[in-house]
Amino acid sequence: MGSFSRFNCRALLFCFSLLTLNLFVSATVVSHDGRAITIDGKRRVLISGSIHYPRSTAEMWPDLIKKSKEGGLDAIETYVFWNAHEPTRRQYDFSGNLDLVRFIKTVQAEGLYVVLRIGPYVCAEWNYGGFPVWLHNMPGIELRTANDVFMNEMQNFTTLIVDMMRQENLFASQGGPIIIAQIENEYGNVMSPYGAAGKAYLDWCASMADSLHVGVPWIMCQQSDAPKPMINTCNGWYCDSFTPNNPNSPKMWTENWTGWFKSWGGKDPHRTAEDVAFSVARFFQTGGTFQNYYMYHGGTNFGRTAGGPYITTSYDYDAPLDEFGNLNQPKWGHLKQLHEVLHSIEETITHGNITTIDYHKSVTATIYATEKGSSCFLGNANSTSDATIDLHGTKYTVPAWSVSILPDCQNVAYNTAKVKTQTSVMIKKKNQAEDEPSSLKWSWRPENTDRTVILGKGRIQTSQLLDQKAAANDVSDYLWYMTSVHLKKDDPIWSRDMSLRVNGSGQILHAYVNGKYLGSQWAKYGVFSDVFEKNIKLKLGHNLISLLSSTVGLANYGPKFDLIQAGIPGPVELVGRKGDESIIKDLSAHKWSYKVGLHGLENKLYSLDSPQASKWQEHDLPTNRMMTWYKTTFKAPLGKDPVVLDMDGMGKGVAWVNGHSIGRYWPSFVAEEDGCSIEACDYRGPYDNNKCVTNCGKPTQRWYHVPRSFMENDVNTLILFEEFGGNPARVNFQTIIVGSVSGSSIEGDTIELSCQGQPISAIEFASFGDPQGTTGSFVKGTCEGSKDALSIIQKACVGKETCKIEVSKDVFGSTNCDSSIVNTLTVEALC
Repeated sequence: MGSFSRFNCRALLFCFSLLTLNLFVSATVVSHDGRAITIDGKRRVLISGSIHYPRSTAEMWPDLIKKSKEGGLDAIETYVFWNAHEPTRRQYDFSGNLDLVRFIKTVQAEGLYVVLRIGPYVCAEWNYGGFPVWLHNMPGIELRTANDVFMNEMQNFTTLIVDMMRQENLFASQGGPIIIAQIENEYGNVMSPYGAAGKAYLDWCASMADSLHVGVPWIMCQQSDAPKPMINTCNGWYCDSFTPNNPNSPKMWTENWTGWFKSWGGKDPHRTAEDVAFSVARFFQTGGTFQNYYMYHGGTNFGRTAGGPYITTSYDYDAPLDEFGNLNQPKWGHLKQLHEVLHSIEETITHGNITTIDYHKSVTATIYATEKGSSCFLGNANSTSDATIDLHGTKYTVPAWSVSILPDCQNVAYNTAKVKTQTSVMIKKKNQAEDEPSSLKWSWRPENTDRTVILGKGRIQTSQLLDQKAAANDVSDYLWYMTSVHLKKDDPIWSRDMSLRVNGSGQILHAYVNGKYLGSQWAKYGVFSDVFEKNIKLKLGHNLISLLSSTVGLANYGPKFDLIQAGIPGPVELVGRKGDESIIKDLSAHKWSYKVGLHGLENKLYSLDSPQASKWQEHDLPTNRMMTWYKTTFKAPLGKDPVVLDMDGMGKGVAWVNGHSIGRYWPSFVAEEDGCSIEACDYRGPYDNNKCVTNCGKPTQRWYHVPRSFMENDVNTLILFEEFGGNPARVNFQTIIVGSVSGSSIEGDTIELSCQGQPISAIEFASFGDPQGTTGSFVKGTCEGSKDALSIIQKACVGKETCKIEVSKDVFGSTNCDSSIVNTLTVEALC
């Protein structure tokens, strides 16, 4: 994903029958026609979910995949991250969280299919779109166009991945789980500026992929002119109106965005469960056959993997499985119920004759009919008014912006606007393994900047300003630019009123003149240029200017995004003012010295094995001090609940636990005050990422995921590098648990509540009748059942992890409600 107007290609596949391991014993024939993907001769409706293996730890994979299957998915989609696997040309890494084969086999072990999006451009809010930066630095290269240097490298990596999959018998044609592969990614969105060379490159991509003979279909998302035999697919909030460019291609949706990513300085975007479900049901109502959620589990941008620039460390994405692997309720459960209904009518909607009835005003009925029976979708795309549909002599009320599904064309089994699963409220819990969890003991040491700020010594010298990608080759966020200026009294620029002007890339700039800190500046998300200007006092003779560029991820999307400069593109100028006259001295062509990284990073102060990681001071702990390292030890929180690091009070930097980078932190970057609503989000009407936002006026990200696999059972070490200046006194570890659950069901249904591994400790509210309010503020309505709902629910649920109650008058007694009121049971429980 990237700018708000673009579509991103990611995949999640939802098949409508649960798969078993025996499907993978022999070769599976995968083909397609204009109606559906066909697997071993059977047309399938496929629903998939995106889980990108590097964004979670390998230890999390089995649980995430199991919960995905329980949620009704039949396939897992993943990108393949070129820069992670080939960080240095021809040096490969498939270890640990990068073990792609292990990930796919873990999916296979759970009985699910795989959609492999090789790309190898992935976008994904991932650093440099997944391209290794060494590509940028190869002589004569142009990325994503008809350029022999680039195409040779792309073919080498694509072939490497295909051969690796083939060697492990992972393609369906070999009996493996991979049923679909992808080449390129959303190229159609950015293709125009590449001209004829772009079209030639696109044709080459298709030909190259086809020549690999993987035995499964290839897809190209957001590519309306995808060459045969590629299948073009849709990405977006809604894809019901999408039509493939080939009548023999199935209608496929590779990215249904379940939420949106966060950027530093931005608010938290949310997409309601009702709207996601509406988009899915509408897609299958209009002939869809393959639908993938992007994301089903978003995960965490560990290390320096976040792109953008300015994409946060959290990649939660408001997905059905949250950043920590917990069920995001009600979204996970509401979609699970939808999947169950869609599974039940797979045969009908892949083989039935289709009839559509237009009731006007965005109201339609779609009937899929076979000799065995019929299934119906009733759709109301009006954003304000409910609709009454007369179908075969029976009247049905369809709420605004919803779809009702009738598996037998008589009884409504599911409506997208009626959520019948619980809502879970997650809370933070203090680290009970520590006697004083909020008071960690810290030591510290300064970052040694003297050799750069005072001496100006670097390892590279040029007579020009370098793009940070070229100078640093993406081995560090940090690059020093240093030059000297010798001034004489008769120099035309010499003045008592002088300033330093630096034209930067919009990312972070720290400026020093003659060893003294001058100031810092950065732009907002989406801004790729910025001008820093401060008054300075220079001296006659030698003056040293040291500029530290700090990137926060490289651009990952857009036409020729690879050419967007990082660091200091320039010019860098001295401005002297004498009265009304300004004289500018351009330093861009001066001799510049460069140093990649920082002293502490170079000496791996974050590593427990570093011989340089000594000289930590335990006295006079500084706060609000730039360029400072902090160190503490802590005990791992008890239990198995997910662990988060509270970085409240810190500025910006990087954190490591036992040498594992948990990513960049930046809690001092606060979201804008305006734009959030205190009222519940209205699911009705078209969604975009600005519609339902929260967290105004608060840190964009305060909490940081620390996987338990990063921690030891006893003593652990936390290292922080603080770039801006902060106070570690409030830093602490906590766990995330379900704090409360609530749900409502109408008479005739059942209500099920689960504390997801914990017992239900108390019932806060229970009423059968017409209760009002929302989670945390429920109140009794105007009528109620004759029996005490609270005591009934307490007896049925307290002390249990999960309880299920029939909603009926037999259980809760008759109500004194008006006949127009549908009797409803609402319950809120504490965990």
